[in-house]
Amino acid sequence: MTGFDILPLGVSLLIGIAAFGSCIGIGIVGSKFLEGTARQPELVDTLQTKFFLIAGVTDGAFIIATGIGLWFATSNPFRG
Repeated sequence: MTGFDILPLGVSLLIGIAAFGSCIGIGIVGSKFLEGTARQPELVDTLQTKFFLIAGVTDGAFIIATGIGLWFATSNPFRG
């Protein structure tokens, strides 16, 4: 190998940025859920359903990014 391999850096950035964004997103959604529950306690069931749906979608994006990063790490499709 004659060049510098930046694949580990790319994979770590892909997984790290996705994890950071997922944690921030779930934190914001959780705080808004608690705020909405405190304002209108009778809507807890509806808000809880929507909270878990959004948390699942947010975690799903992180898991997909992790899967793509691990795929690149094990079999690099960009290497000639």
